Amino acid sequence: MADLFPKWKRVWDTWDLQGFIILSLSLQTFLILFAPLRKRTKSNWIIMPLWSAYLLADWAANFAVGLISNSQGNPNSDSPKSEDLLAFWAPFLLVHLGGPDTITAFALEDNELWLRHLLGLMFQCLAAVYVFVQSLPENQLWVPTLLMFIKEAKLPTRIEMIREPDRAAKSANKAKKGNLTELEIVQYAHAFFENFKGLVVDMIFSRRERNQSRDFFLNRTAKDAFDVIEVELNFIYEALFTKLPVVYGYLGAMNRVFSLATISLSIVLFFFKNKSSLSDVDITITYGLLFGALALDVTALFMLVFSDLTIISLRKSPDDELDKSIKTRILTRVLRFMTEGTVRDPNVNPRQKPKEHQTRKPLIRFLKRRWSESVSTYNLIDYCLHPRSSFQQFVVDNLGLSGFLDGIEYVKPEEFTVKLRDFIFKELKSKSDLGDDLETAKEISLARGDWVLRVETGWGSLLQYTLDADYDQSLLLWHIATELCYNNELNNGIESTDQREIAKLLSDYMLYLLIMQPSMMSAIAGIGQIRFRDTCAEAKRFFESGKGREVDEDRRKTPVSDDPKSNQKQINACMEILKVETEVPPATVKGDRSKSLLFDGCILAKKLMNIEKKNKSLDKWLIISKVWVELLCYAASHSRANSQAAQVSRGGELVTIVWLLMAHLGLGDQFQINEGQARAKLIVGK
Repeated sequence: MADLFPKWKRVWDTWDLQGFIILSLSLQTFLILFAPLRKRTKSNWIIMPLWSAYLLADWAANFAVGLISNSQGNPNSDSPKSEDLLAFWAPFLLVHLGGPDTITAFALEDNELWLRHLLGLMFQCLAAVYVFVQSLPENQLWVPTLLMFIKEAKLPTRIEMIREPDRAAKSANKAKKGNLTELEIVQYAHAFFENFKGLVVDMIFSRRERNQSRDFFLNRTAKDAFDVIEVELNFIYEALFTKLPVVYGYLGAMNRVFSLATISLSIVLFFFKNKSSLSDVDITITYGLLFGALALDVTALFMLVFSDLTIISLRKSPDDELDKSIKTRILTRVLRFMTEGTVRDPNVNPRQKPKEHQTRKPLIRFLKRRWSESVSTYNLIDYCLHPRSSFQQFVVDNLGLSGFLDGIEYVKPEEFTVKLRDFIFKELKSKSDLGDDLETAKEISLARGDWVLRVETGWGSLLQYTLDADYDQSLLLWHIATELCYNNELNNGIESTDQREIAKLLSDYMLYLLIMQPSMMSAIAGIGQIRFRDTCAEAKRFFESGKGREVDEDRRKTPVSDDPKSNQKQINACMEILKVETEVPPATVKGDRSKSLLFDGCILAKKLMNIEKKNKSLDKWLIISKVWVELLCYAASHSRANSQAAQVSRGGELVTIVWLLMAHLGLGDQFQINEGQARAKLIVGK
């Protein structure tokens, strides 16, 4: 046993530096290839490795630079390496410390620490320069080493999300009619990004900018509107979390060409150098670093060429008058290939789009999409029917893993359907039509279900469940009512409708936001977490009581089903809740100190069913769907802008798309009434 530690120490002293250099190069390769996936998926199986690699990358490069600095000229080293080679390896690690173009920040908060990162990089540069100077004048690799230093002689740059004043996007000024081509979608998205990127930092916009944006989106189909928003959010993602906007442009292109030239020249110079004093392993690692750096640069260049920014550089505005020259026609075909993956016959109408069901292959569709195109769902009844044991919950709570494991066990991703997209856009469009003036638009954006209940005939008696309740309370009430109505119809074999599925999906999604995304809902959530816990506690007690014993026994015997339509346990549970006599005030049933909303939601469900039963012309699912859209819009317009911006690097959220779409439709408080009133308010404020 005593001989084991010296043996491992010799292995460490021999392979420590090579091991960390290989690790650093591997992490850089992983990040540049897989970092773009985080805007397309919410899967923890992708996000967690990316997070780990992001944290390890800087640590591995820093540690390797420290090993080089410490081992250079160390006579006590068991495996001394050439000082020339150590000096040559150092600038490669600076390349790694700079990070790949595809990820500069994992979370939005990382951007606030850019000065700290810059200071750390400067110290590592000094250490690398020290290693290089120590190797002179005998260094036989000083020329390729100097080339590598020159290659990395650039500092990180920040992108400001504040636009220059009075630079409204020209291409967004016209309310274009008809469908948009894929190229026009990218062009208009960039125009709106340039004009409205200040939304991320809570800027206020003029009435003119509101009217331009509103007129444009009122003339769009749901598909085109959502596509423009998705591409615009992609530009926000690139500005906040990647280097693409910094390395782009003429200077960026020149820098990329110079970088490729220097690394290629370094490869040639090292190839012809006498390497007789170097071990085969060190030579292999050096070639790995050289060709690895070349591969990373080529990959970054390839990604840059096929990015949306390249499309914008080739043709920025869709409103430009185009000539019929050969150059213009070739460029048009190139742009169509970049945006659509095909070159159409010139005789085919470029605005004629394939039907939405004619999708590409799954892999290509995944790589082309700009967000996860899914909504996460969380269901209260399902959560209560499948609790952890007391011991498991005790361990999970004390380890602080409750939220993480809840996301794995109880959160289920659902496809963002075309019907849901069309319904949301239809509702927002109708509200924007009504909100021509800013005061009306602000009133509409403040509604959380009450606007719909007032406007739609026959539902005014339900206003108390919106106006007289806090937002989180109202959300839980409508979630329980939706779940009870939904499972009641499943139990009775009533055929499904589009509105019923939309209401169910939005209900579970909004509860997911309330419980699993508290940072996004913190401004309006109130004591939602407490109300949720109390409601769950009461539901569990009910299922374990005499009234719910049958449900509880069924829960223990029946395996969990991911399909709510075949989940008989959940149907049975909801039917037992609906059997409870609710003529007695809920406070009597649950006690005055409890904040449970289980039976309040049951009362709301029964009222919804009774109103529809008395008047056959009324559709409860239509009104429930519209209430959920208003609750979604209220959450979108009242959440913090930085919370919304943070979501674009986490697979994206439906609420973020709705937030940006509402702003473009003129719904919200991001617009000032007029310049004179704005100045008057500033004077009064001073």
